[in-house]
Amino acid sequence: MYKAVQSSRLFEQIVKQIEESIQKGVLKAGDQLPAERELALQFGVSRTAVREAVKSLHEKGLVDPCPGRGTFITSETSDSIRVTFDRMIRSGSREGTLHLVEAREILEPGIAALAATRVTEEGLSELREAVNIMDSAKRDPDAFIEADLDFHLALAEAAANPLILSLIDSIVGVLRAQRLRIFQVEGGPERGQYHHKRILEAIEHHDPAGAREAMRAHLRQVREDSRNSSVDNE
Repeated sequence: MYKAVQSSRLFEQIVKQIEESIQKGVLKAGDQLPAERELALQFGVSRTAVREAVKSLHEKGLVDPCPGRGTFITSETSDSIRVTFDRMIRSGSREGTLHLVEAREILEPGIAALAATRVTEEGLSELREAVNIMDSAKRDPDAFIEADLDFHLALAEAAANPLILSLIDSIVGVLRAQRLRIFQVEGGPERGQYHHKRILEAIEHHDPAGAREAMRAHLRQVREDSRNSSVDNE
């Protein structure tokens, strides 16, 4: 069904082919995409590239990943919440950025606490891998930011609550935009990594109170760096 792709950003070509399939009516609302492994074989790429493509399609509102069930083509109206978030943040307004930070301060400390009590060995491996990638990618914004997003998504997955995962999934696109701005703030990646490692340590020790407080500290840092990035852009 699909052509093998060749590019330094393979996932973009995968996204393009699937978008074309949707536009032509080959894929319709409610249709299920093949499993990740099958798509990787069809496109001739790694599963990582497929995951990135699905993330991108999800952010565009074209697919809806359902944990435990698969990834489905969405209807035109099923992604209105994500579109609203995207418009608010991409407007570049301080108010939109503040709203995102406040929402995260409400959601993510609780997510971290749940993850500390429910995380599996597989989940811990994903968190550690994301932290290791960020350690080695401090001069590569794209790699660092993707690993940063993977870390927070892995926390949501570790919480073992599909609704929580859907909520975090719905703001991945705006989180990426926020992280790109913070990355440009001097010392931002290093400060973020300090807090990521504190969160990971608490999760490893199955310490919900410690994980909650470590996430709160991280989000205080995000708030401050977001404020500094807004000043720099004025």
